Amino acid sequence: MKQFVVYYRVSTRRQGDSGLGLDAQRRDIDLYLDTYAEVPFEVIGEFTDMKSGKDDDRPELWKAIDLAEKTGATLLVAKLDRLSRKVAFIANVMDRKRLDLKVSSMPHADKFQLHIYAALAEQEREFISLRTKQALAPLKGTGKLGGNRGNIDKANEAARTTADAHAAKVMDTIKPLRDAGRTLQQIANTLNRSGVTTARGGKWYPTTVKNVLARV
Repeated sequence: MKQFVVYYRVSTRRQGDSGLGLDAQRRDIDLYLDTYAEVPFEVIGEFTDMKSGKDDDRPELWKAIDLAEKTGATLLVAKLDRLSRKVAFIANVMDRKRLDLKVSSMPHADKFQLHIYAALAEQEREFISLRTKQALAPLKGTGKLGGNRGNIDKANEAARTTADAHAAKVMDTIKPLRDAGRTLQQIANTLNRSGVTTARGGKWYPTTVKNVLARV
C-alpha cells in the first residue's frame, strides 16, 4: 500500500487559528490523493509548523522527513513554498537520497523540475517585492496606505461559520462511528459510500474526518 506523510505550514498564528491557510492546503492535498495517488493509499502521519517561509527552524518538518525516510513513505506538501521560500533550503531537502517528495500543485514534477521552479519563484518574489516598494514609495506620509483588514476579517468569520455548521451536521454520523471504535479511514469510507460530501463538496479522507472531530 502506498503511504504518505503530509506536511503543512502556516506563516502566522492568525492564519493557523483561522484555518484558512490550512484549509487551502488540505484541499490541495485531498485533490492530489483523490486524483493522482496510487490506490490503495494510507496517510501515516501529518505534521504542521507555524513558521515563516524564511525560517529554517522547522521541528515538525524534520519529524515528517524522518518518518517518511524510515517507512519509505512519500512526503507530500500542497505547494513547494510550504517547504520553504529559500532555494537553498529546498535543495537541501531534495538532496536527501532516501526521501521521496511530491507536491500536490505539481503532481508530475520530479526533483530536478521542482528545483528549477523554486529558483524561478524566488526570483519572481524578489521582483514583486521591489515593484511593490516602488509603487508604495509615493504614498508614504499621505495616509493612503490603509488596508482592507475589515473585509478580510468578515470573510474569515463567514468561512469559519460555514465550516462549523457543516461539521455539526456530519457529527451526527461521525460520532456514533467513532464511539464504536471505527478508524478514521473506516469513517471516511462510510461517509463516501453514503454519498455525504465534505464542506467543499469533495470526498472524505482520514484527514478530513480528523479535521471535523477537532473542529467540533
